[in-house]
Amino acid sequence: MNSQFSISKLKFKPLTIRNWQDFEILFGKNGACAGCWCMYWLMRRKDYDEKRKRGKTKTEMKMLVRKGLVPGIIAYEKNIPIGWIAIQPRENYPVLQNSKVLQRVDNEKVWAIVCFFVHKDYRHRSISVKMINAAVDYAKSKKAYIVEGYPVQTKNNNAPPLFIYTGTYSAFKRANFIEVARRSETRPIMRCYLK
Repeated sequence: MNSQFSISKLKFKPLTIRNWQDFEILFGKNGACAGCWCMYWLMRRKDYDEKRKRGKTKTEMKMLVRKGLVPGIIAYEKNIPIGWIAIQPRENYPVLQNSKVLQRVDNEKVWAIVCFFVHKDYRHRSISVKMINAAVDYAKSKKAYIVEGYPVQTKNNNAPPLFIYTGTYSAFKRANFIEVARRSETRPIMRCYLK
C-alpha cells in the first residue's frame, strides 16, 4: 500500500469495457467473493448458483459490460484499482425484487447500492463512505432522485468483511442516508433523497 495514501485524492470511474482489466485486477484471479464477480444480485438464485459452480460468473459480468451495462464504479488510488461499489436501478436486481426483507418500500423509482469490495490493504479507512458518495453522484448524473442501500448493522464489530459486502449502517449514515424501513433486526433499508 502507498504510504502517501490520501482518501481525498481517490478517483472514481464507472466500469466499462475500457477499464475491465482494472476490475479483474481488483477482484483477483478467483473473484472478490469466492467467484461471485458481483453477479449475486443480477441473476435469479438458481441461475447464479449454476453459473458460479461452473465458474461462469466472470464471463456473465463481462458480457453485460460488453453490452454497455455499467454495473458499478471502481475506486482508484492514483491508477491502482482499490475498491468497487455496485449501483444500478433497483429493477435490474432480481434478488432484490424477490426479497422479503429488502422488498420495496414504495413505488418510487430508486437506484440501489448492493455491493462493496475494498482491497484488504485499504480497509478501515472510510473508503466505503467515499464510494457511497461517488455512487450517489453517478446516480444523480443519470437523473436518479432516490438512492437506496441495504447495509448490515452488526451487533458487534467482529463481523468479517465477507459478511458485510452490502456495506455498514455507519458508512451509509455518514454518507447522509436515512433509515426508511427495517424488516430484520440487522438489515435496514436506507435512502438518500437527491435534489
